[in-house]
Amino acid sequence: MREMILKAVANPPKILWGPFLPVLLNLGVQFPLMFMFMGVAGINPLWFMASLVAGHVFAVAIGAKEPHISTMIQAFGPASKKTVNLYKGKGNKFAP
Repeated sequence: MREMILKAVANPPKILWGPFLPVLLNLGVQFPLMFMFMGVAGINPLWFMASLVAGHVFAVAIGAKEPHISTMIQAFGPASKKTVNLYKGKGNKFAP
């Protein structure tokens, strides 16, 4: 059991050498744009392969610098909430 936890922490999931969540975000943005441009303007989808590859290379570069970027993106949502001060004062106070 302990070995599985350490392996998951040490080796975050990747898709073609890129971190999982940025690669999925890239695909989730690129494919709908590609289909919209194909339907509206009749553009050849091969033009989008260059932007898809460029986005993936960018995601791989970010993943090489920070391998746990997917976890950081997932943790940003709950951590970005504003706190409410219980006492008057400057800044955010985390008083009980």
